[in-house]
Amino acid sequence: MKCTSANPLFLFGVALLSLLSTACSRYSLPAGSPAYTEHRIDGSIAPDTAFIAYYLPYKQQLDAEMNRVIGHSAVPLTKPGSVPETLLGNFFADALLTEGRKSDPGIDFSFGTKGGLRTELPKGGITVGHLFELMPFENELVILELSGKSVRQLAGFIAATGGQPVAGLRMVIHANTANDIRIGGTPLDDSKTYRLLTYDYLANGGDNIRGLEAPVKRVNLGQKVREALINYVQDCTREGKQLNTQLDGRIKLDE
Repeated sequence: MKCTSANPLFLFGVALLSLLSTACSRYSLPAGSPAYTEHRIDGSIAPDTAFIAYYLPYKQQLDAEMNRVIGHSAVPLTKPGSVPETLLGNFFADALLTEGRKSDPGIDFSFGTKGGLRTELPKGGITVGHLFELMPFENELVILELSGKSVRQLAGFIAATGGQPVAGLRMVIHANTANDIRIGGTPLDDSKTYRLLTYDYLANGGDNIRGLEAPVKRVNLGQKVREALINYVQDCTREGKQLNTQLDGRIKLDE
């Protein structure tokens, strides 16, 4: 699903139009400019009904798409910052791994960051708008082929930052270091290569991730992360399932 009617540029346009109609701020030319005049933009300015009439049909179409329920969650998908594994992180990583394996069944594990998930998801109906809020960026899925040593560096980053969203990878954090690292249930082998599914922001060096700097190979899938999330939720609905993400100990904290 491409969700073309909810293109982020269009979202920005609607937000900007609404701001121009209702904002309580001011705009001024730089001091010293010819014919300098200050114009206050506030509630004293009457709405431009022709302007509103022009964009209202588009806004109504957008609202209808954003409010469309595409699935249901049996539990609130939350991301408390004090724990190494969260329901929201597990949902996100599981969704990416499931969707990525449609393109490449050989993908071993997926990885994201807590900071990239911008909202939590409620128990009950999940709308298109919820997933736009969760992942408001235009990030695209990327497969990185990594050496075992690079995966070990990545696991070290995950441990040092208190845990991050992963699927297909399990580990124990002890004294901020990664221990008992397993990929697909098998202990990490430094001599092997592994396929990681992540997104371009992280693959390009975002968040100063360790271990992703020198992949053996990179494949851009050309699919937005948000589209993968929408597809995953819709597939669950078509199968008659609710989202019922659980904590399963994929990242444990050994204190």
